Amino acid sequence: MPLLFRIALQLVGLLFSFLGWILSIITTYLPHWKNLNLELNEMENWTMGLWQTCVIQEEAGRQCKDFDSFLALPVELRISRILMFLSNGLGFLGLLVSGFGLDCLRIAERQRDLKKRLLLLGGVVLWMSGITALIPVSWVAHITVQEFWDETVPDIVPRWEFGEALFIGWFAGFSLVLGGSLLNCVACCTETTLPSGHYSVAEIQVQCP
Repeated sequence: MPLLFRIALQLVGLLFSFLGWILSIITTYLPHWKNLNLELNEMENWTMGLWQTCVIQEEAGRQCKDFDSFLALPVELRISRILMFLSNGLGFLGLLVSGFGLDCLRIAERQRDLKKRLLLLGGVVLWMSGITALIPVSWVAHITVQEFWDETVPDIVPRWEFGEALFIGWFAGFSLVLGGSLLNCVACCTETTLPSGHYSVAEIQVQCP
């Protein structure tokens, strides 16, 4: 694979991964995992996140209350907190490791095998970060659908619906998976040895933007 094309794919993969990581952090703290619209009072909307519940009123504005106890939360919210923290940590680690494996970075420029291993490891960690972000978002969405179509609940009772954070979380997870997959593909297509045992002059002159 040509050097410039390889570097371009690495930067694109890193960009997708960074975007997914930022969105994953936003998803973790955004109080919009679930939305509740009251038909009897259209001027009042409720939102729920992993950390707090908010009510939005036309006159009083937004008022939020943190959850009192972690153990009192539904099991899906408890596990989602843990998995989202894990996803954010893996995303940071994956970005750090894969960053040192970029071909345009002149750190360890003659150790191509080491850079390939770093890039491959970073891609795998970023891929795991994306999967770890998709699991809680999809789980909460599944529970929301089940509760929405629960026939044992009277129709007059308001039901929770998908919040904006779920869609942001899905986009974040898929971005991390795509970015990690691109980095893995580039790493697998990278030759670890050169006839001269060193970079060519053209390769040494290429640096990250």
